Amino acid sequence: MFEYVAIFVMMCLAAIIAIVIIGASHFLGHRTKSRTKLAPYECGMTTIGPTRRMMTIRYYIVAMLFLVFDIEIIFLYPWAVITRKLGLFGFIEMLIFVLILFIGYVYIWKKGALEWE
Repeated sequence: MFEYVAIFVMMCLAAIIAIVIIGASHFLGHRTKSRTKLAPYECGMTTIGPTRRMMTIRYYIVAMLFLVFDIEIIFLYPWAVITRKLGLFGFIEMLIFVLILFIGYVYIWKKGALEWE
């Protein structure tokens, strides 16, 4: 248990530094509110009409699918590092994992979730 003390101290130190930096910027930062500063800004162009618009749900679905398949890499990397220690059993387990993800990918592809209209 003693070997984890250094990690705990480092996490506490990082949290304290983050709190100090955020607090210092809050108290020392110069803030002015004006109509120009509060206006939305996009590509240097003045906005015309209402600036708030509804986003299609497809945008969020694609973002969630990206996260799901991106997190897959988090599981594949450690497996690739110790694949020799796991042997055939580890290979079959990871093959099943990748197969399930591939079936999910084909399913969302057939449903049209990846189509951007």
